Amino acid sequence: MSNDLLIKNARIIDPNSELDDEGSLLVRNGKIADIFINKEPLITENIKIIDAKGLILAPGLIDIRVFTGEPGHEFRETLASASMAAAAGGVTTFVTMPDTLPVIDDAALVDFIIRRANATAKINILPAAAMTKGLRGKEISEYGLLKQAGAVCFTDGRNSVSSSALLKTAFTYAANFNMPIINHLNDPELGTGHMHAGLMATGLGLKPIPYEAETIPLERDLQLAALSGVRYHGAQISCAASVEIMRRHKERNNNISCGVSINNLSLNENDIGSYRTFFKLSPPLRSEKDRKALISALKEGIIDIIHSDHDPQDVEGKRVPFAQAANGAIGLETLLAAALRLVHSGEVELKTILRALSTNPAKLLGLNLGKLEIGTRADIILFDIDYPWVVKENELLSRSRNTIFERAKMSGKIIKTFVGGKEVFALTER
Repeated sequence: MSNDLLIKNARIIDPNSELDDEGSLLVRNGKIADIFINKEPLITENIKIIDAKGLILAPGLIDIRVFTGEPGHEFRETLASASMAAAAGGVTTFVTMPDTLPVIDDAALVDFIIRRANATAKINILPAAAMTKGLRGKEISEYGLLKQAGAVCFTDGRNSVSSSALLKTAFTYAANFNMPIINHLNDPELGTGHMHAGLMATGLGLKPIPYEAETIPLERDLQLAALSGVRYHGAQISCAASVEIMRRHKERNNNISCGVSINNLSLNENDIGSYRTFFKLSPPLRSEKDRKALISALKEGIIDIIHSDHDPQDVEGKRVPFAQAANGAIGLETLLAAALRLVHSGEVELKTILRALSTNPAKLLGLNLGKLEIGTRADIILFDIDYPWVVKENELLSRSRNTIFERAKMSGKIIKTFVGGKEVFALTER
């Protein structure tokens, strides 16, 4: 029995090659075997055919910032449940952060994540290893052993290292092992507030988080990155001032990049409303002016990557007063749909969105993914860019329900997701 798959009559978009045309794609033995543009494919017996007329075929999304609860807090999210949510959102590969219990700062734990993911997950899950032991910011981890075990990058997840001397050492070692550093930008002392420093925070009586909590560590990190030669990625910037810093440093350093959370691209501080704790995030939702600046930076190429910042929190962490609530929101299932809002509004081209969600993350991590190229693994998605739907938390596949898009009206939905040519998600109602 042949395991060939032919997807025909699709609008094929590959940001890596700038392809955007009608055609068909052939999958054989889990890899892309051929792409037919403006010509009829040769159809053999026993080949499975999917007529994708009206749908877009693109590389599977790659999310480089996903928090799960496994090991230690499986009641929030397991690798298996996160993978189901990811598949439903078109994410075929994600990087799981080391903020677990115990922390992923040991080669044996990296191996555990890989084995556990292989055994239980529907998609590709790649482990990030802790930049410092225990995420305490006091001593760097064993980078050589962690890379050998299968870690794809070093990061302290939700934490930001305050010691410049330690960061210099970490960057130097990471550069020696040709491994990227992905650093969260929040000064541990300046960033102890609860929401963006503006009139909204004053009106709500909440402790503010100033721009400087992000811009000071970003400027420091970029100077140290230039000194060490490390491949550096600012995990998520949130304001216009950070955009200008990145623009200036990118003019003289090709080894740096930055990302943005879909939350900061989609929403602003006003969405917090009357102490809505699901909107308490790190970095915080900023002003509308900042959101517009982030969108412009994405179009310009200053911002390279969009990610979900998927961070499951239980009810006890969110159903409390705003100042006491945990940071974070889930986002794997709504990542593409929320990003497509920018396409429908005419603010960003679809190819730019897909590049930031697939091609650029693959390049940062050195993965042969995020592109539609003959011989590459068939991690692909089919989606309807105009499919109308409403986000309902009780229909989400994540174990946690802390979505910021509850009851949001979306246009655009994943219809099918394939990993290695195998269908791992199919929309049942269409």
